[in-house]
Amino acid sequence: MQEVLRIENLKQHFISGKRLFSQGYTIKAVDGVSFSLERGKTLGLVGESGCGKSTLGRTILKLFEPTEGRIYFEGRDITRLSAKEMRPLRKEMQIVFQDPMESLNQRHTIGMILEEPFVIHNMGTAVERKQWVLELLDKVGLPKEAVNRYPHEFSGGQRQRIGIARAIALKPKLLICDESVSALDVSVQAQIINLLLSLQKEMNLAMIFISHDLSVVRQVSDEVAVMYFGKVVEYGNAQIIYDAPQNDYTKKLLSAIPITHPSQRKRS
Repeated sequence: MQEVLRIENLKQHFISGKRLFSQGYTIKAVDGVSFSLERGKTLGLVGESGCGKSTLGRTILKLFEPTEGRIYFEGRDITRLSAKEMRPLRKEMQIVFQDPMESLNQRHTIGMILEEPFVIHNMGTAVERKQWVLELLDKVGLPKEAVNRYPHEFSGGQRQRIGIARAIALKPKLLICDESVSALDVSVQAQIINLLLSLQKEMNLAMIFISHDLSVVRQVSDEVAVMYFGKVVEYGNAQIIYDAPQNDYTKKLLSAIPITHPSQRKRS
């Protein structure tokens, strides 16, 4: 399998409380994380709110400049690339955010939103771009009539489909889903997860699925990394971790998953 992403000892530290006569203190949001990810595979990144998982996702995409460590994308060290040097790579690395209402421009039609990536990267003619937009809508299960409508006219699940369509527009190799189903109803969550898995199979995507919900992560992940205060405390095959967790924190997280069927309860 082809390795798409490898991070080595990645750190993202922030200085907080800095004032004129105070040095402030260091927040170690990400503190020495390492893993690799192959094409067609999904890494589930789990942990409680504030553990650093979303910061890690943004640092991998270089939305934050890393404090220390290395980021390799398809074997190339991109850690210290400038914004200009990163621009061509943006096509290959995309993110789906938690709240599509915040990530979608409310003044633009869906057609304008989905056409924007092609315009930014100077791809195709106006006619070709409009055809590509219709194809994207079809891929994510939305009608072609959506092109002339605005984000507020859609439900939360539909808006997330629009966010996914925009993220896959340029045929990326890496897709980071940052709590992308946590704001949705359970039935809608299942639809979006199925859509992501279908697109992953079709496009051979490498995915990082960030969530605090271990039951959701279990459905999508090949491997799982459990984060606690900026560090990965357990990492490995998803099935093994769920069946036989080794770290006490992982055990606590798993014990907090609601049991939905009586047959799943352990006999006393």
